[in-house]
Amino acid sequence: MEDTVAIETRSEFALWAIERAKEIVSQEGTALALAARDMDEEGLREAGHKLGAAISDALLEVFDGLLGSEG
Repeated sequence: MEDTVAIETRSEFALWAIERAKEIVSQEGTALALAARDMDEEGLREAGHKLGAAISDALLEVFDGLLGSEG
């Protein structure tokens, strides 16, 4: 898990989102591209699920941070 980042402006959020998206694509997107190239349906399914999970995790990370700042 990454260090905690304080996001106080829309611009800071945009920068965080871009960096997080780069990380997700570099970690999960490669497997998806390779499975597509190899026409590996099971690999595509698995890589797609991992990519979706990584995106969901990133969104929940932000949501959890918002909940923490309200209390």
